[in-house]
Amino acid sequence: MFADSCSQMIGGRNKNLNGGSNVMFITIHCGLVVELSPNVFVCSPPAMQQVMENLKGLPSGTAAQDMDLIFLTGIMESPIVRSLAKAHERLEVMQLTAVGENNMELVTDILESLHSAEGDDVAAAELTRILEEPHFQCLIETHDNVAVKSYEMSPTPGSSRVSLSSSLVPPDAVRMIGIQKRAGEPLGVTFRVEGGAPVIRRILHGSAIARQGLLHVGDVILEVDGHAMGGDPKELQELLKDCSGTVTLKVLPSYREPPAPPQVFLKPHFKYNPATDNLIPCREVGLAFSRGDVLHVVNKEDPNWWQATNLVVGDTGLIPSQFLEEKRKAFVRRDWDSSGMLCGTMTGKKKKKKMMYLTSKNAEFDRYELQTYEEVARMPPFQRKTLVLIGAQGVGRRSLKNRLIVINPLKYGTTVPSRRVRRPTSTAPRWDSIHEVVDTRRTCILDVNPQALKVLKTAEFMPFVVFIAAPELDTLRAMHKAVVDAGLTTKLLTENDLKKTVDESARIRRAYSHYFDLTIVNDHLDKAFDQLQEEVEHLCLQPQWVPVSWVF
Repeated sequence: MFADSCSQMIGGRNKNLNGGSNVMFITIHCGLVVELSPNVFVCSPPAMQQVMENLKGLPSGTAAQDMDLIFLTGIMESPIVRSLAKAHERLEVMQLTAVGENNMELVTDILESLHSAEGDDVAAAELTRILEEPHFQCLIETHDNVAVKSYEMSPTPGSSRVSLSSSLVPPDAVRMIGIQKRAGEPLGVTFRVEGGAPVIRRILHGSAIARQGLLHVGDVILEVDGHAMGGDPKELQELLKDCSGTVTLKVLPSYREPPAPPQVFLKPHFKYNPATDNLIPCREVGLAFSRGDVLHVVNKEDPNWWQATNLVVGDTGLIPSQFLEEKRKAFVRRDWDSSGMLCGTMTGKKKKKKMMYLTSKNAEFDRYELQTYEEVARMPPFQRKTLVLIGAQGVGRRSLKNRLIVINPLKYGTTVPSRRVRRPTSTAPRWDSIHEVVDTRRTCILDVNPQALKVLKTAEFMPFVVFIAAPELDTLRAMHKAVVDAGLTTKLLTENDLKKTVDESARIRRAYSHYFDLTIVNDHLDKAFDQLQEEVEHLCLQPQWVPVSWVF
């Protein structure tokens, strides 16, 4: 229904503005893929402006989903679409026509005249050589095909020599390639030995070799500047390392078409340093990243090592694949003590039993989950439906929540807590109360048990999850004393209560950190509030990386 309404809205406006000729139909499928019909013309800037006004004024009763509208608005406001509209406007005014359609015949006639000419004319010889070049003849032939709008692969008589000469070239022909290299510059190529000769194993995305585009995966390096290569890749690496300027390579091509780069973006849930990884085949080409960075995976051919670009710092290199990292983490000893609990938490049989009761259902399973990468997608700025504050008891979650609501009640709200003991059947009214706040175009602030994150982190609630971490024990002790001395609370916490808060905060961080979008250490309530408010308001101003399941 949303696709139909958008098609009618956009198409109708274009029909009025452009006389019914240039109509753009946009279809939003379940996967949010935007398609343009085959005979489509991009609408002109005035029409684009009208479309944007229609989108902003779309009634709330439409069947369009919130994420659909955000996605469509982002596309229409993107510089690429606006540039296409400007280009279309220019092309409507400028009509390009071909000078001639039979240029290959003209070239053939000229060559016959040149061959029949007598004498040793240097200019005529040079012109003959240029006109007989295969690349030049292919260019002229392509021009003629475009001029007559004939895109079939039927060779003309004038190009028969090119086709014949190309067919006579054996597929295993040796090629001489000249690459440009600066002294000390890494080429971004790794090798393997195959049949006693070095073979290119991988070419790193964005490297010097990748930019020049002359070498491909599977090519066999036979010689470097006239030096024959043996079966030692290290010898080849050292030789290439010392070269500079133009380096001539004798190569046996693989004739493999490079795969199209995958459009996969990942957010890692762990920190990686290739310098300390004993499994990486080449530490120099490894890519370091931190938890929460965004990685653009450009090559997944190797099942263990992917090529990726860190969009935060712009570097490109190898990262462990999801399969390798999960396999590696499965063999790492868990952070448990002898009684079965996480280190730093309660020990002993009685306390263990109580802990199991408090963390009921799937909390113990959560600790065993192997979190490596999360696939994400880039979305234009938008207001999140919910703001979820997670933390141990006593870290100030409710103070931060109440302060946000009091300062800006038109932007933030919260659910009304139930006075009775909550039962499993009362979950639905709780979700309904969240939707009641969201329907008023406010962000619903929740301070819930970490176990609820599994249900909340979906496209239905679009949460921004903030972990309010406890400070060091000494800082927490001083903060509690200041609050008591100021008369802001009458509840006195013991030393054991403060230690439990710190330990519980560490346990939540270990078990649920893969859900967190932001971590704030509450060592000063005013500073923590300012940071929280700034980060939440920033979401409406900058593009966001969200789980891909929210979009597709």
